[in-house]
Amino acid sequence: MTNKPKDNFIIVDHINGYLMPNAPDIYVMKRATPFFNVPEMIMGSSPIDGGNLLLKPDEHDYLIKKNPRAVKWIRPCFGGEEFINGKKRYCLWLEGCPPDELRKMPLVYERVKNVREFRLKSKRAATRKAADKPTLFAERRQPTTDYLLIPKVSSERRRYIPIGYMSSEVVCTDKGLMIPNAGLFHFGVLTSCVHMNWMRMVAGRLTSRYQYSATICYNPFPWPLFYTDEQQQKIEATAQAILDARANYPNATYADLYDEVSMPADLRKAHTENDREVMKAYRFREDIPELAMQIVLLNSYQTLHEEFDCDDE
Repeated sequence: MTNKPKDNFIIVDHINGYLMPNAPDIYVMKRATPFFNVPEMIMGSSPIDGGNLLLKPDEHDYLIKKNPRAVKWIRPCFGGEEFINGKKRYCLWLEGCPPDELRKMPLVYERVKNVREFRLKSKRAATRKAADKPTLFAERRQPTTDYLLIPKVSSERRRYIPIGYMSSEVVCTDKGLMIPNAGLFHFGVLTSCVHMNWMRMVAGRLTSRYQYSATICYNPFPWPLFYTDEQQQKIEATAQAILDARANYPNATYADLYDEVSMPADLRKAHTENDREVMKAYRFREDIPELAMQIVLLNSYQTLHEEFDCDDE
């Protein structure tokens, strides 16, 4: 047997747990917090409501028509699918709603009643306990500041996972992940080819789609160590250029913008320039292959893991 390519495969000496040829046997472990001093990533809020606190556009319009005072208690609501595909969705966000106000909105009251009944029937003790607060999402993590939204599930056909800033008024469900107080530097690194190559290596899969998680994709991620203030400013500038390019297409969804065929030239250029600046911060050469980059990131992770985690094992 020779080591020459045969048909659509090659013979290699070793394959690691990520199916990487001739790569080190390093396995990324879950972490509850990031290695670095970066903003925390949190899960979106979970309604656990039997569908009663969430509103489709036609349900939203009907509710407002019948109970006009409900408009102040309704917010836009995004999970990963709504975020990527530009689908409209709303939710009842009744924090601070007094009981007399609730009872003046019969359709809202009926939905809240249904939430209570749904939760009481649950086998989970925590869900049954949440029946005592049926006006509220069972698990609430909504930030009071703007945040980055990262879909938990995204197509493997995209070069970049769509990531974007959201207003604190937009409720993120548990189908999305949030980074409150994320700056342009954080956005630039996370949307770069470096982080995307890391994500493609370590993320889970839902069928063939990428399944992003805080504990595997974000918290163990080795951020650049030795970048200068000037490099940070350049990354912030290229990150802003990505946002500016997106703004040129106000009617396009993220699915439109990040399709490899329909991606606009100015957005692709902005991403390429951002990739270049982030790679400089990592001291990667521009022509480094994806596999070589992933091996460097794995080794960097291992160094951090041995420094910060091994004493706890």
